Amino acid sequence: MTYKAFLILLSFFLSLDFVKAQSEEVLQFKPLFNGKDLSGWVDVNTSPETWKVKDGVLICSGLPIGVMRTDRQYENFILEVEWKHMEAGGNSGVFVWSEGTPFEDDPLTKAIEVQMLELEWAEQHNQTDAYVHGELFPTMGMTAIPDNPRGIRSKSIEKRCKGKGEWNKYVVVCVDGTVKLSVNGKFVNGLRASERKKGYICLEAEGAEIHFRNIRIMELPPGVTTAAQTAPLVD
Repeated sequence: MTYKAFLILLSFFLSLDFVKAQSEEVLQFKPLFNGKDLSGWVDVNTSPETWKVKDGVLICSGLPIGVMRTDRQYENFILEVEWKHMEAGGNSGVFVWSEGTPFEDDPLTKAIEVQMLELEWAEQHNQTDAYVHGELFPTMGMTAIPDNPRGIRSKSIEKRCKGKGEWNKYVVVCVDGTVKLSVNGKFVNGLRASERKKGYICLEAEGAEIHFRNIRIMELPPGVTTAAQTAPLVD
């Protein structure tokens, strides 16, 4: 083979590799909230006044109590979200692998909740400081095994959240029924063996004003997930 023929053949195989690489999806973060409007989100049972967008921030009034969900389901992913409460003792959260609908007579949804509590909540409600930000727990009869048990809940092993008016960052890794939570740069909680491994992502309005920003998601390759492990599709 001549040197020229070799170069032509090499170029051919390199072009095939390039086409193959282009056809494979690259793992990357994508915005789940575009900072401009509520595109990609569906109000489930709150109101047009509950969710507002201003200067790249999603503002939740907290009322009425309920959820807003993504317009599609997610299975394995890494979710990043920044949040801050605007009131002492505020309560909110993110639901993953959610049914995306209210559960029977409850305004909230069957899912795994990643809780967002303002630091003064426990004192205001005469609870111990075991009730802290960053708890992970199944809701409405969902099942999962907590890493750091407090009943069915898993509590953060280190308190890392900031109080009202200050931004916090959660990184939520959800893979094959396991959830791991990083609070402000350190993993401090987890649970496993979730009954559901695919569903909607919901933001919660629970009575207090909370702000969200920089919500983005990296979808990971799917796993072996049965129909029973998948939340029902919402029309």
